[in-house]
Amino acid sequence: MDTFLTIASKRDTRSYAQQPLPEDAVERILEAGRVTGSARNRQEWRFHVLESSAARERAAEGVTRPSNLLGAPLAVVVTLYGNGGPFDAGRAAQAMMLAAANEGIVSCPNSVADQALFEGLLELEDDEQAAIVLSFGFPVKERAVESRTPEQWLARAERRPLEELVRRV
Repeated sequence: MDTFLTIASKRDTRSYAQQPLPEDAVERILEAGRVTGSARNRQEWRFHVLESSAARERAAEGVTRPSNLLGAPLAVVVTLYGNGGPFDAGRAAQAMMLAAANEGIVSCPNSVADQALFEGLLELEDDEQAAIVLSFGFPVKERAVESRTPEQWLARAERRPLEELVRRV
């Protein structure tokens, strides 16, 4: 798949088909996060895979939009430690979501609302904190991504126009 088409067509998806994800696809998603660049290549992050539905249900209590995790076949909590920063966590998360899209898997990021909940659930180290929670799954309804050009996907996106976001100096 064309990378720009993947970016232009990606939509956060909050409900998923009740179908397990292939282990090789999960590995590629996690590898995409692992090989993402980070400040000084320190990679001060960890990826906690919430394998059980009980863990995902518990995690749902600590995020801003719990429905994203409920029913997701896969959830990953990106944590940071040391000098790891939110920009690095965002880069890893976006890489994982784009790798998932390449596999026909949809995703949605979620903000952490209760840090203490994740500290207990994941048994985090003293200097470690949850940065972002990602949910993944196959779509309930298939989308034919390649049925539109990137420009057609961009026209359909409910986003502010580029002219409002770009300032040339």
